[in-house]
Amino acid sequence: MIVTPEDVARAAERTIATRTPLDASQRLSERYGIEVVLKREDLQIARSYKVRGAFHLMSGLSPDELARGVVCASAGNHAQGVAISCARLGVRGHIVVPTNTPKQKRDRILALGGEAITLSLVGKTYDEASAAAHEIADSTGATYVAPFDDPRTITGQGTVGFEITHARHEPLDVLIVPVGGGGLLGGVATWVKHAWPSTRIIGVEPVGAASMTAALAAGGPVRLDQLDTFVDGASVGQVGDAPYEIARDLVDDVVAVEVGAVCSEMLELYQTDGIIAEPAGALASAALSLAETGAIDLDGVTSVGAIVSGGNNDVMRYPEVVERSLVHRGLRHYFLVSFPQEPGALRGFLDHVLAEGEDIVVFDYIKKSNRETGPALIGIDLDSPEGLPGLLKRMDSSHLVIETIPYDSPLFTFLH
Repeated sequence: MIVTPEDVARAAERTIATRTPLDASQRLSERYGIEVVLKREDLQIARSYKVRGAFHLMSGLSPDELARGVVCASAGNHAQGVAISCARLGVRGHIVVPTNTPKQKRDRILALGGEAITLSLVGKTYDEASAAAHEIADSTGATYVAPFDDPRTITGQGTVGFEITHARHEPLDVLIVPVGGGGLLGGVATWVKHAWPSTRIIGVEPVGAASMTAALAAGGPVRLDQLDTFVDGASVGQVGDAPYEIARDLVDDVVAVEVGAVCSEMLELYQTDGIIAEPAGALASAALSLAETGAIDLDGVTSVGAIVSGGNNDVMRYPEVVERSLVHRGLRHYFLVSFPQEPGALRGFLDHVLAEGEDIVVFDYIKKSNRETGPALIGIDLDSPEGLPGLLKRMDSSHLVIETIPYDSPLFTFLH
């Protein structure tokens, strides 16, 4: 075995991580009619489980290795775990993150590591940052602290599962685990399948970064051609070899969730439960929505656990989170409307096209295309998705030239 349950148990004895609570979710329990509990790694040191794997790997290094320092690549949370571990162990660390890493995470890395840390921004994805970190390790002799594809890291992450099983008298029927590179999934599956063999383990990825799904379909890790990095803590172009092998042998299913559903769950966690979750932190609980389409089978299930893996969300991202959630729920729609260049054209649109409960939230008059018409980009919010057919019918009857902007249109990307 790549990682053994005994490895995980020993790691749990010497971790610096906080033992985070396993909280009941009244909201989700009532919505799905079953017991739903959340493993609150958003309350962990540095607000992410990543400190577990980083410290476990680094605390096992020899004095000579520690003297040569460490280097890592990260989307943000692993870097914070390495920074804390450097400060605790008195080790120099060089951390490389992609340029799209939220400023909140970058600031925290520097605050947690202090003078022990050098921070570099390289590339647009984790994979580009990782290549740069490996080059630094090769040229300096520093130890590369892998975020997921190292048995020592996986072992440390497995202590999340260790704590879950020790927090309950009875096994969970289902445990949902977010997946990026696969380290958390591999570690948790190693321990939980040992302690609770009957528990069904489901990994969940964002649709635009479903690298574990691709690996399982291909019979081994493969690189994704395209990568949506919105769920930055779980956007990895290729899962690790070791996590893949564990997932292949121990994980019951891996599913993918739309980013819009993740955003909706982030808002529910915040507004209803008072939990600040980053996109990757909302992945597991967002996956419960797949039960409504049959992608996750909850028949006969009485208890589900979901890991809230992190809470490092930049407040500046919330407008986009709200936007994506509204679009996903069918409450926001965009149109290109060509208005005749005559008085009262806009008033006619407001009076005869819009109805009660339909509000213009975006109006961007682009330019005159000719003397007769001028196009405008219009975003409309609805009280209910059921109101869309009526809106479209009134648009068809308005004699205006109106083009719906679909979610998968390249033009839609300019709205974010």
